[in-house]
Amino acid sequence: LGKTMSVSAFGLSAQGEFREADFITRAALITLAGEKAVDRGYVYFTEVPKLPVEDMATIERLWQAYSDGKFGYSVQRQAFISKKVNENFENFFERIGWKNKAGSLLRWLPEAKNDEFIYDAEKAPKGHLPLTSALRGTQLLNGLLTHPAWETEGERSRLRPAHFLSRHPFN
Repeated sequence: LGKTMSVSAFGLSAQGEFREADFITRAALITLAGEKAVDRGYVYFTEVPKLPVEDMATIERLWQAYSDGKFGYSVQRQAFISKKVNENFENFFERIGWKNKAGSLLRWLPEAKNDEFIYDAEKAPKGHLPLTSALRGTQLLNGLLTHPAWETEGERSRLRPAHFLSRHPFN
């Protein structure tokens, strides 16, 4: 990814290691956001629009390629702007499987065995990954879902082949 991350590092997800791919994605976003983000260990929502479109598109292509179109930020965006979700975060969290049966947000825990998220592409709902923390609010997630990389028609069609859209519509 750009001059900072190697695309080959993301190859872990080719073997279905989506939890590791999620860690790599988070690290890539922090690196792409710049030195201050690296120092603090996370991305501010105000830094998201400055994340390079080319690098974000690469991250997206990798998620989609290795999940057969099931995971990625543009996949999450499709769910978010769908008629059923209508840009409502509570509906969105439910739609992509980030809520438990009691209606609470799932908990991410450092130990894989206790982590409540689903890292199996066969079992996870469409759009379940990559994860974005909503603990401090939804501004970061909203920034990622509205990133300029998903805004141009050319990018949307390049990231999501037409056969994928026709097989798996959100609306």
